[in-house]
Amino acid sequence: MKPSDLADDLDEVLIDQETLSQRVQDLAEEIHRAHPDGDVVLIGVLKGAFMFMADLSRAVPAPVQLDFMVVSSYGYGSKSSGVVRILKDLDLDIEGREVVVVEDIIDSGLTLSWLLRTLSSRNPKSLEVCALLRKREALEVDIDPEYLGFDIPNQFVVGYGLDYAERYRNLSVIGTLSDAAQLENGRPRV
Repeated sequence: MKPSDLADDLDEVLIDQETLSQRVQDLAEEIHRAHPDGDVVLIGVLKGAFMFMADLSRAVPAPVQLDFMVVSSYGYGSKSSGVVRILKDLDLDIEGREVVVVEDIIDSGLTLSWLLRTLSSRNPKSLEVCALLRKREALEVDIDPEYLGFDIPNQFVVGYGLDYAERYRNLSVIGTLSDAAQLENGRPRV
């Protein structure tokens, strides 16, 4: 979906499609340089990372294995409950493997920090993070991903896998929603 399809919903485009595409290509090359034999497992954190992970994995110029996890710390609210649960675990055994966790966005970093501790207990050979976006001002724990697409302002964003009320994931850019769109598509964001 193009930004022009949502002229009234988008307030601002923060990252356009061309810039996203180029940065994903650059990140894939960085991962390949760090893991030239291609013996790496990319673990996508669903749902938000699915588009990023698909494009990233296709851009790595070597075979990689893919797996996915679903974790939740939100329950049914819009703020973290502080309790993280695994809703879908890995199918692959990562012991002794080179692992890159592919994350759409790092907000507070609390859930990702928990996930890294959990995956580390499974004894991978290496454990790295590739995040498309990071809100540095929102961080509550020190997380410095090995591979980072963009630092962005502490604003709620949608597109390229990121959603609001399960909408806008298929937007080809990353942008902010207008106040009217947030009210129209669900309850006001807290």
